[in-house]
Amino acid sequence: LERDGMDAFAAALNDLLVNTFNSILRLEEDSLRRLSAGKLSISEMHFLEAVAKGGPEGRSITDIARELAITLPSVTAAANKLTKKGFLIKARDETDKRMVKVSLSREGRRAEAAHRFFHRQMVHSVSRGLGEEQREALFQGLLNLHDFFRNQEQHLDARLPQFRQEGQDS
Repeated sequence: LERDGMDAFAAALNDLLVNTFNSILRLEEDSLRRLSAGKLSISEMHFLEAVAKGGPEGRSITDIARELAITLPSVTAAANKLTKKGFLIKARDETDKRMVKVSLSREGRRAEAAHRFFHRQMVHSVSRGLGEEQREALFQGLLNLHDFFRNQEQHLDARLPQFRQEGQDS
């Protein structure tokens, strides 16, 4: 039985992927809303995760921009916003005073730790009871999915000028 050009397995997998993605977003949004009293968005939480990788000494704006693949002004704006909200601390680097480093405040560490706990629970729940072959197959399938999204991003970037031009011709 085919649906939208997909066999039964592909259709079921598509439904599972879409429903899982939506569930993850909804659950992360709900838990963040409760955890931060509505102060943090998912993108801000992912920003805090990137900062946390620098440990107590923090990370430079440039390092964060490189990891998140966003511009320096965008990182600076996000850091300023999260500092005002009380989740980050900004300070000049001790050895290079031209460089600003950001680190998590107590509130930022609390939010990041709770988010990390959610992810640990998710990974444990997904992999619990799987044998080594099943774990490898799951990992390979998710790696394929990750590669698909990366490939789509690259193709989208390559097509954007074409889409912009078509929009202007109308």
